[in-house]
Amino acid sequence: MSPPETQVSPSAPTSPPPPPRQVAAGLGPAGLPAASGPAVLSARGLSVYYGSTLALRDISIDIPKNRITALIGPSGCGKSTLLRCFNRMNDLIPSARMSGEITFDGRDIAAPSVDPVALRRRIGMVFQKPNPFPKSIYQNVAWGARINGYRGDMNDLVERSLRRAALWDEVKSKLHRSGLELSGGQQQRLCIARTLAVEPEVILMDEPCSALDPISTARVEDLMDDLKADYTIVIVTHNMQQARRVSDMTACLMLDEGSGGNGHRTGVIAEFSPTHRLFTNPVDPRTEAYITGRIG
Repeated sequence: MSPPETQVSPSAPTSPPPPPRQVAAGLGPAGLPAASGPAVLSARGLSVYYGSTLALRDISIDIPKNRITALIGPSGCGKSTLLRCFNRMNDLIPSARMSGEITFDGRDIAAPSVDPVALRRRIGMVFQKPNPFPKSIYQNVAWGARINGYRGDMNDLVERSLRRAALWDEVKSKLHRSGLELSGGQQQRLCIARTLAVEPEVILMDEPCSALDPISTARVEDLMDDLKADYTIVIVTHNMQQARRVSDMTACLMLDEGSGGNGHRTGVIAEFSPTHRLFTNPVDPRTEAYITGRIG
């Protein structure tokens, strides 16, 4: 739990926001290679518990701005748990708690002054299974913007969001038909358009292609590559070929035997580095064993 913020009197000058943390071109957290440029999200000493069970231990990572960062690793190592920490989705799980710090643009996301709903508008999420609302395609995209008080031209926003999601040409003549009538790949791009409509800065993607066919997967991957010019993307994937194709940075999480107590296996970051380096010259033997299929 973060300490309460110091109250500042109305006459006292407020300090400017801290500058974004720079991700060094040499070594990042835990002495591992990192990409150059500012970090939009940073975790330091992050541990996550579900009740008394330690799920993630001592995670430190910098997520560079306008890059795609992939989280890979065997099932149960905490990839999705880490992803949900970045926009406080784990707050919705009663047994979940965390220690350590996560900052977004240099500010602690767990500070009492941070509204988690407002945070999730800035850090959006696309889930593993497409989950369009049982509404029209138009209303699926407009819904989030409308409930957040958007006062601009809604028609323009819907079209712009669908174009950014590479879906406009396929649905422009049937905007008032149900989003549930679309194919699985189209539904996932509709969910991406819905996320884009609230104008986030970061997009978290939890295995967004796991339920899609190869053609739909390729379209979503091309879309991610286009979107990173304007957004920071963090993706969880079990598909190592996908991680190699789309990401700039990759973090390999592994299960650390016994670190959670009572023989429980706890998720840790084994390695975090530029994607091409991690897959061609991994530093940690566990990473090499995982990417070559010897474990996992």
